[in-house]
Formats: sequence, structure tokens, C-alpha cells
Amino acid sequence: MGYWDLPEGTDCVEKTWITTKLATALGLVGSAYHIVAFQPDSAVAAVQRATNTTVTMATMGAIFGMATCLSAQAREAPDDPLNYFIGGCASGIFLGARTHSAMTERGSSGFYNTAPRSTGLGVETADIAVVVVYLIFVMVVGIWSSMRTNRSTVGGYFLAGRSMTWWPIGASLMSSNVGSGLFIGLAGTGAAGGLAVGGFEWNAAWVLVALGWIFIPVYIAAGVVTMPEYLAKRFGGQRIRIYMSVLSLILYIFTKISTDIFSGALFIQVSFGWDLYLSTGILLLVTSAYTVAGGLAAVIYTDALQTLIMVAGAFALMFIAFSEVGWYEGLVDRYMSAAPSMTVTNNTCHLPRSDAFHLFRDPVSGDLPWPGLVFGLTVLATWVWCTDQVIVQRSLSAKSLSHAKAGSVLGGYLKLLPMFFVVMPGMISRALFPDEVGCVDPVVCQRVCGAAVGCSNIAYPKLVVELMPVGMRGLMLAVMFAALMSSLTSIFNSSSTLFTLDLYHRARPKASEMELMIVGRVFILVLVCVSLLWIPVIQTANSGQLFDYIQSVTSFLAPPITAVFLMAIFWPRANEQGAFWGLMTGLVVGLIRMGLEFSYTIPSCGQPDHRPAILADVHYLYFALILLAITSLTIVAVSLASAPIPKEHLYRLTWWSRYSQEPRIDLTGPWQTSDPVNLDTSPDSNRLPDSWWQRAALRFCGLTGSSSGSPSPVTENIKLNSLQEEPLWGIVCNVNALLLLTINVFLWGYFS
Repeated sequence: MGYWDLPEGTDCVEKTWITTKLATALGLVGSAYHIVAFQPDSAVAAVQRATNTTVTMATMGAIFGMATCLSAQAREAPDDPLNYFIGGCASGIFLGARTHSAMTERGSSGFYNTAPRSTGLGVETADIAVVVVYLIFVMVVGIWSSMRTNRSTVGGYFLAGRSMTWWPIGASLMSSNVGSGLFIGLAGTGAAGGLAVGGFEWNAAWVLVALGWIFIPVYIAAGVVTMPEYLAKRFGGQRIRIYMSVLSLILYIFTKISTDIFSGALFIQVSFGWDLYLSTGILLLVTSAYTVAGGLAAVIYTDALQTLIMVAGAFALMFIAFSEVGWYEGLVDRYMSAAPSMTVTNNTCHLPRSDAFHLFRDPVSGDLPWPGLVFGLTVLATWVWCTDQVIVQRSLSAKSLSHAKAGSVLGGYLKLLPMFFVVMPGMISRALFPDEVGCVDPVVCQRVCGAAVGCSNIAYPKLVVELMPVGMRGLMLAVMFAALMSSLTSIFNSSSTLFTLDLYHRARPKASEMELMIVGRVFILVLVCVSLLWIPVIQTANSGQLFDYIQSVTSFLAPPITAVFLMAIFWPRANEQGAFWGLMTGLVVGLIRMGLEFSYTIPSCGQPDHRPAILADVHYLYFALILLAITSLTIVAVSLASAPIPKEHLYRLTWWSRYSQEPRIDLTGPWQTSDPVNLDTSPDSNRLPDSWWQRAALRFCGLTGSSSGSPSPVTENIKLNSLQEEPLWGIVCNVNALLLLTINVFLWGYFS
């Protein structure tokens, strides 16, 4: 509940708490600025300065809020909430200026050492100002969006009250998938191999249309919140749901979170020379703060803001970079001749690929063979876009099916762009800096970027630090902050949803709604701690294989999940035994391939390949197709050998029965019979505790909202599970989907 939602007659304590939250947020931002601007001599000094700044800001906010409220009451005049915001910002600016001045005068005799830094280009005042303004803006948007929705219910926190419109959904689909790993990985792979990696982005348009037109209607009709919940309703039993939840959480922590943190930290380190651990820790703390406080609404609205920032900043760098090489024709000429001066004898490793400007490459010898890029990649993309909780949760928050479809179309249009503002700038970076980005000599590469296998991953940050002017460099740092934070917020919120509704609620079926909300927020903080502990591991990872590592691990684990969802939706005969043993078979085969993959080292260019044929001759995209086939055949065989699921258990759970009006008898156990998304809280559950600090913590997390005036669960379920569309908007969505696919086919053909 925010200040704007408070009923008339609310006392000044409630209003002051709203102001204190904003002031605390500004204090956190100010702390981050002071730590970055004045490198601390020790962790104790950093914590001391951060605590002083934050506590001072919170105190000033509380005093200002109480004074404003009491003044308005004395004048018997309404107090405008905007006054609180303006006053909080003014106090923050005053305190920041005062503290900055005092710390500058104190110099090395105070908490911070102001000696010149020996790494990076140095952070100019304009760069810091851009980053600080960005962080403040994001915090304000997060607080504003959290005030717009009821965060005190499971549906309000995890699905944004299912009230989101198409444009923030589409932007969030884009930014949730475009983390800092995409900027580093895509640009680096583009620098090393050319345009083909852009096919990973263009393939998404087709699968996003499938999400909006095939998968989402089934999920909405089924009335589910999480993907494991859908499988539990479709097949019954608990082992599939538990397996899917645990596997998803493991994948999130050790692939998505870790790679995004590493990529963002690499960008910060190369661009500015900041301490890697400290900078990433600040990002994670700010990210978790508005995710914990705001829920999915705050995540989606801040994602929409950060998508705008990412696209604007990346396009600015793209135009600057293209102007340096003479636009596309100049890029072709300069890239094909971009060879480093130090080379390895007796091979052509230093030369760009002859097919660098083609998407479709040889099906046998190509680094990304075209059958794998078209078909194998679709298997992985279906898991990412149609069955992964991080992505699907955004579409499930839509206020109607039309908004979910329109969000998918917008996301598809946005996914056409990374080829131009990420992949091609990566190629430009190699054309401009062949000795650094295109190095092949292990000694040279170790000196340039600390990785003997190659330095293509520094392509994007190298372009930023060399081409962007002062101030604009800060904008690009903000872009990377946006990419990292938007991806992490999406993963934090979706992981919290999986853990709370699929695991914790099973262990405690009688848990109250308040308990579920608290557990969801605490689990986000646990993820933050795990992420911070994982940073040193990522620092020692093989950065030269980052993008291939992500995609190969996905190809080992994702195809069985894709197969199960496809069978669940399109083949009613599939049952729980078939789905479970299909998943187990696919997992075993995938783990065998993954074990072999990490047991053998990929030979350097020009060296003989002694790996087994399954590794040397079968590309991971081909393996994804093979694994999908093995899993599907297992599901079919076991399902046909066991009893089918009766029809009364499948209404509105398959593509063919999505419009059915027949009453469905769920296969789920007693602990799932009450849908936590629609739980109605009693008046007693909203009673605030007596302790002031408990009341403050609950208000920050949005756990004091009233459920009065909300529609009954029965009425709400009918509305939320409806597949009805207005004819006009249905036509608009269909036409735009066809236009998107037409443009996509043209681009594939033009760059084939």
C-alpha cells in the first residue's frame, strides 16, 4: 500500500513511513555513489560510510515527512504526496552535496583513499552523475509501480494482480532475456565468428508467437501460476512438479545468475576499473531491494524502463561505431582484413571466417550449422520462451489474452534489434582493435584480458571505452546496469515464485498467505547471498567459452523439458508415468554428454582433435534434436504401455480442450486444492503486530494491504481464466504477428 492509496484520515505515522522508505532508498543510492567515487580503504570503512549515509537519509526523511504532515493538519489543508517526493529528493541532493564536499576535503585522511586508480579509464564526474541519476530513477519507478498494485496477496505479488498491459509485458520479455551476458556473449561471439550468432535472437520471434497463440491460452485456461504447477495438474502426482522446480532453481543459480553477474562485472572492470566484487554487490543489493518490496509489478515496470535505456544506449554506440568503419560496406571490408599482428605459426586461426557475413553455414563443418540453427535452436528456444518460469510469468500477468499476445509480438519486434546493436558492434570492435579483440597468441591474450583462450568477450566494453565520450560512457554503464538488473530481478522474482508455491507450499500446505509472502521475500535474499558467494567462482571461469558454455548446458538439460510440455499440450494420451520416465531418460543422456563435454578440453585452432566422436562430430544444437527425439519416444512408449488419464481430468489442460466448459476433477493432492493465488485473507490476517519494527518491515514489503473490496475468488477465477478476446484487438494481434514473421523471414533471407 502506498501513500496515494491511504484512506482519508490516516495518521501521520503511516504517511511518514512512506516518506522514510523513499528517503532510505535515496540513502542506499547515495551510499553506492560515495563508495564508488571514493574507494574505501577497507570493507569496514565502506560499511561505516554506507550506514552513516543511509541512516542519515532515513532520519531526515522521517523528520521531513512528520513535519509536512503535521503542518498540513495544523493548516487544515490536504497534504499533496508530491511534496513528500520533492522534499525527499531535495534532502537527498543537499545531503549528497554536503557529504561529497566534506569527503573531498578530507581526502585520504578520512574514510576513503583518493589516490589515483591504476586501472580503467577513470570515472569522470559526468559519468558518475549519469549512473547515479539512473539508479535514483529506477528506485523511484520501482516504488511508484509497487504503489499501484496490491502486494499483500500472492496473486498481487507474484503475478502483479494479473493487471499488466501489453507494452510493459513486451518490454519485460525483452529485458528479462537480454541480460548483461547477451551484450558480452553475443558481441564476443560476433567478433570471433560473424553474424550467425544473431540467429539466436531472430529465432525468438517465431517461438514468441507460439507462446502467445499456443502456450499461453492453455496456461490461462488451466489457471496456473507456475510451469511445474501446470505439469502437476496435467499429469497428477508430485514427483514431476518437484523435479521441475528444483531443476529450474539450479539452472537459474548456476547459469543465468552467475553468467549475468560475471558479464556485468567484466564490463564494469574493463570500462571503469572499479572493484569487481564491490560493484556487483551494490547492484545485487539495489536489485533485490525493489524486487522484495515491489513484487512482479515493480519488476515489470522497471524492466520496461530499462529496456528503453538499453535500446537507446546501444543504438547510440551502434551509430558511433558504424561511423568509425564507414557503415556496413566498410564493416565488411575492414572485418575481413582484421588480423592481429601477433599470430600462431602454421595455421589460419588469426583470419576471420570466410562465411562471417552469412547466417546459414555448412551443416558439417560450420561453427553454427544451419540445420542446428533453424531446428535445434528452436528446441532450446521453446524451453526458454514457452516453458521457462522467468518468461511465461510475464505473459501470465496480462489482464487479458489479447494483451498477452500483443506483448509477445512486441517482444518479437524487440528481439530483431540485438543483431544490429550488439552482434555487429562486436564485429566492428574486432575490425578496429584486431590485436586485442582478435588475439590468438595465448601469451598476448593472457596479457590483454587474462584469458589465454581468447579475448573476444571484451569486444563490447572495449568499444565503449574507446569510442564513447565522457557522459555517454556513463550512459553505457547504465545500460549494462539495466541489462544486469532487469535480468536478475526477473530471475529473483520467478525463482521466489517457484520455491514458494511449488516447494514451500507443499511442505506446509496450511501456510497462511502472510507466511507465503514472507517466505517469498526471504528466498530472494537467499538468492542474493548465493549470488554474492558465486562471484569469485565466476572470476576464475573460462571467459573465452562463456556463450558456448551457456548454450551447450542448455542443450544438455532443456530438450527433455521441451518434449514433456509439447506432449502435455498436444497429446492427451501422455500420462504421468510416460512424462516422468521421459524426463529421467533425457536427464541421464544429457548428463552423460555434459560429463564428457567437461572431461575433454576443446583443442586450440590447428591442434588435432582427440575427443570422442559424440563430442567432435555432433554439434550441441544437433544433440538437442537427438535428445528431444529420445525423450519423446520414451514418453510415447511408456504412456502407451500404461493406463491413460481419464478425460474428466484433462478439461482445459490441453490445446484441444482449452475452451471446454466441463467441470474438471484435478489430479493434484489435497495440499493443492486451494489455489494460493486466490486465497482470501481474513481481517485478522491483516492486523499489524504490536512491535514498531515489525510494522515497519511489513510496510516496506507491502504486507499490510487490505483485501476489502476485492472480488470474490469465484468471480475472479472466471475473469482471469477467460480466453475471450474483443474481435478488433484479436485481428490487430493476428495482423501484427503475421507482419513480424514476414519481416523475420526477409531478414533471414537477406543475411542467409
